[in-house]
Amino acid sequence: MSTPEHASDEEMTSAQKRHDQLTAAPEATEADAAPRIEVSEHDGNTRIDIASEAPVRPGPGPGMPEADSED
Repeated sequence: MSTPEHASDEEMTSAQKRHDQLTAAPEATEADAAPRIEVSEHDGNTRIDIASEAPVRPGPGPGMPEADSED
């Protein structure tokens, strides 16, 4: 599959492929392709965190009983 912006899939970076895939839907926006994770390395260990500006986060959301429980 090729797109007008890129000659072929083999020449696209993984970031370009991700962007193309997430913006391919008819009503998709650039916000759909925004990064949702942050990857960093510390002392040889890789850490993956949810981006602070990610619109969707794992776990129960605000207002859900699981999120509002007090320990």
